[in-house]
Amino acid sequence: MMLLIFVLGFFIEWIEISYIAVPLFLPVFVSQNVDLVWLAMLICVNLQTSFLTPPFGWALFFLRGVAPPEIKTRHIYAGVIPFICLQVLAVALVYFFPQLALWL
Repeated sequence: MMLLIFVLGFFIEWIEISYIAVPLFLPVFVSQNVDLVWLAMLICVNLQTSFLTPPFGWALFFLRGVAPPEIKTRHIYAGVIPFICLQVLAVALVYFFPQLALWL
């Protein structure tokens, strides 16, 4: 499911994903007694990663709109790689250590 949400984040915004994709899988998670707060946090971090990832990273298009003309799109794509790696690490940490998302 997380891979599907990640790929959907390339093409559509979070609100559509929340209304279309998440309700499809929610009964499965409820029947397995998954903590829904943890699931929501995992989806949020996953969507953040998706919004940074080319080819249709929404955040990259926003950044392109405010960047000076001498900054090319390829510079933005190259500059976002460390942040994508950090986001993938955050998804893995929240997945393997649910208490990180639930401690509050």
